[in-house]
Amino acid sequence: MLIAKDTVVMLSYRLTTLQGELIEEAPSDAPAAYLHGGYDGIFPKLEEVLEGKTTGAEADIVLEPDDAFGEYDAELVRMEDLDQFPPGVEIGQQFEGVSNDGHHHMLYTVTDVADGKVVVDGNHALAGHGLRVQCRVEGVRAASAEEIAHGHVHGPEGHHHDHGHHH
Repeated sequence: MLIAKDTVVMLSYRLTTLQGELIEEAPSDAPAAYLHGGYDGIFPKLEEVLEGKTTGAEADIVLEPDDAFGEYDAELVRMEDLDQFPPGVEIGQQFEGVSNDGHHHMLYTVTDVADGKVVVDGNHALAGHGLRVQCRVEGVRAASAEEIAHGHVHGPEGHHHDHGHHH
C-alpha cells in the first residue's frame, strides 16, 4: 500500500541536529505511527518526501529551521517579576504559559534570574536549528473513519482519551 492522504504510516526514525546530536528516535520494533495527509502528525516537509512511498522506503532529509521548529523569535523572550514565580525558581525550569493572543499554550524556559526579574524564553529549544531526519517506513495501512475524524492515530489499545487537543 502506498502512503497517501488518510493512511496511517509506521515510521522508525532518528532525529538529530546537523551536528549529529541525537534528539529523539523511534526504533523499528517500536515505530511511531502518524496519520498522513496534513494532520500535523509530523513535519510537513517529511510528509511531502514520504508521499507515494511504500513499506521499506527510506528517507534521509535535512530540514531548515522553518520546516522544523521554526525560526528563533526574539519576541517570545520576556522579562517577568520574580514574585510571579514559585519560590526557588531556577534557570532551566519550564513553565506553561499562554501566548500574547491568549490562544496558545506555550512552554517557557527560564533562561536568567537576576535582580528580582526572571527572563523566560517561549521558543522551542530547537527553534532556529536545522534538523536531520533519517527514517524508514515500517508499515502503511488505511486509517479508520474514526482516526480521520479525530485527525490522529488511535493506538492498538483502542481509545486513549487525551482530549487536550494540541492545536
